[in-house]
Amino acid sequence: MTAQPPHRSVLGAPAERLEGRDKVTGAARYAAEHTPPGCAYAWPVPAGITCGRLTAVDTAEALALPGVVTVLTPFDAPRFAAPPDDPELDVLQYDSVPHRGWYAALAVADTLEQARAAAAAVRVTCAEHGDEPEPHDVVLAEDHPETYTPLEVNGGYPAHRERGDAEDAFAAAPVRVDAAYSVPPLHNHPMEPHAATAHFAGGRLTVYDSCQGTNVVRSVLAALFGLPEDRVTVVAEHVGGGFGGKGTARPHVVLAAMAAIHTGRPVKLALPRRHLPSVTGHRAPTLHRLRLGAERDGTLLSVSHEVLTHTSRITEFVEQAAVPARVMYGSPHSLTTHRVVPLDVPSPSWMRAPGETPGMYALESAMDELAEALGMDPIELRVRNEPATDPDSGRPFSSRHLVDCLREGARRFGWHRRDPRPASHREGPLLVGTGVAAATYPAYAGPSTASVTAHPDGTFTVRTNATDIGTGARTVLAQIAAQALGVGLDAVRIEIGSTRLPRAPLAGGSAGTASWGWAVHKAANELAALAAGHEGPFPEEGLTVTADTGEEARRRPPYARHAFGAQFAEVQVDTVTGEVRARRMLGVFAAGRILNPRTARSQLVGGMIMGLGMALTEHSTMDAAHADFTESDLAAYHVPVHADVPDIEAHWIDEDDSLLNPMGSKGIGEIGTVGAAAALGNAVRHATGIRFRELPLTPDRILPAWEESALG
Repeated sequence: MTAQPPHRSVLGAPAERLEGRDKVTGAARYAAEHTPPGCAYAWPVPAGITCGRLTAVDTAEALALPGVVTVLTPFDAPRFAAPPDDPELDVLQYDSVPHRGWYAALAVADTLEQARAAAAAVRVTCAEHGDEPEPHDVVLAEDHPETYTPLEVNGGYPAHRERGDAEDAFAAAPVRVDAAYSVPPLHNHPMEPHAATAHFAGGRLTVYDSCQGTNVVRSVLAALFGLPEDRVTVVAEHVGGGFGGKGTARPHVVLAAMAAIHTGRPVKLALPRRHLPSVTGHRAPTLHRLRLGAERDGTLLSVSHEVLTHTSRITEFVEQAAVPARVMYGSPHSLTTHRVVPLDVPSPSWMRAPGETPGMYALESAMDELAEALGMDPIELRVRNEPATDPDSGRPFSSRHLVDCLREGARRFGWHRRDPRPASHREGPLLVGTGVAAATYPAYAGPSTASVTAHPDGTFTVRTNATDIGTGARTVLAQIAAQALGVGLDAVRIEIGSTRLPRAPLAGGSAGTASWGWAVHKAANELAALAAGHEGPFPEEGLTVTADTGEEARRRPPYARHAFGAQFAEVQVDTVTGEVRARRMLGVFAAGRILNPRTARSQLVGGMIMGLGMALTEHSTMDAAHADFTESDLAAYHVPVHADVPDIEAHWIDEDDSLLNPMGSKGIGEIGTVGAAAALGNAVRHATGIRFRELPLTPDRILPAWEESALG
């Protein structure tokens, strides 16, 4: 076979999603849409208390209902072969309840309706710790006596970092900002809830799971049920969104597998949406104190970012919200630290751009306040403090085009037409304002494997255990392979989303394409080289090359590697109702080589919409008495809908960062969210002349402040 001339237009072209037709016609099947013969249905039963002990779980009434197969409880459920690393997965194994939403039983029946009815008929009896009720503690407070500084925060970063003497430098600075900001608990609400279908037969466990990485889930299930990993298959061919909440195994998949093994029947379990906030992780609330000290020309002298957040009592997860302040702006003195309070709450976990999203909201709001104190344009303040190297590590950046993003965004947005005076633009009862914020997210790539097979008919099959959570990963991986092989996109077939395929990391940390694509790129190039020297036809099974990037991906070059961006927003604030509406948003990003403009723009715009929700509509409240999240469904937890979303533009700077991977790409799944909330908050300040430091910016906050300002 002679290799074809390279199709230069394949990689970087706005190719349509390969699975698009399957999704809109229903041919693409998700975890809960697999129904093996004899499949039963499961429905979990929460304990009904915040913390305490189960004294009894009465299943008699439930078992008497038609179609009920079994009801598993902590008193009779199968025991795990080994305790899970994640305590949230230790379900139905003991009688204590660590937080609200903890499962006390699992009803299994012939139909979904019968399982739900059986779950409702289960009677759970609980006792609080000791003879007298012990009060639970779920409120995050600055003066909490159990507050401590952890060793590390999420991502493996040190919890505390200092350079120079930030305290003294701040005290001596001619211009100072000292402000507190608050971000409430936030929840992942993917369109597809957490669901799994499990089947156990012949000593083999097969699970269809809605997750962001099947290898992770397989390892967990194998350990819990004492099975060799090669006897466990986990499939996630199509996933309806994850946002980090599906990045680890969750209780639903453990319960589905347990029920399938126990009953000998396939079992399907899809979590009710109201259960998601309590059992699938959440973005923990964060309280921020920002202190910025500067010269009168805007040069930063001191940056301090202190964060307080909560974790559960059964596992430690600390949102790394102060970490972005370590790399954003040059300053000779810096203090970034995290404190955490263990509470009787569900364990927090990943949510899109953990750390960067709340941290950059606070930092970029403070930068806006500093610009105002200086009488300086907020873009120019950021440009003035652009570092030559990473302020935290001293390493050079592999690429950093933040200033280019700010300049290009300002040009496209029409920033030069802005009147900097607050509350200077009024249209009847509407106040109009504009704001800007910067964005950053680390650029990661991990070890991965992939195989590429050349078939006698001139087509190719790419196999790797990537997970497409709605990002268009299939399409981009096919483009990478087609480019390397010198063929058209229609000659490449993609197989992903199964532990039967070559091992690959999960979809998370904006590292998916950089990791999987690297392995695909390597395998395809090696195959192309072999094919170029191959004489005669291929055998029927074709010619296959498998590549492993473990050695290359683990060899980290001495560079700081990040994506950057600039976010712009225009808002209107109704002085009669207090309602804030975004009129337009614009983002410009430097995220390496853009491999598919169509899917990239979709990801960036989607991220910006998520940031809009954080700023204007989304919040969760921890009810101190009930110890539960009160906004536990989409009727109360308000994600943005079409009517909330304005004209949104996403653009990018031409950037090719070969120091990260051979494609020159960076992740784009999360950078779009970072900075959006701050840009909107800064725009509200510009519109009203009032600085709001607590999200979301809902009418109940806006209107009283505006009325007080008008009266004053």
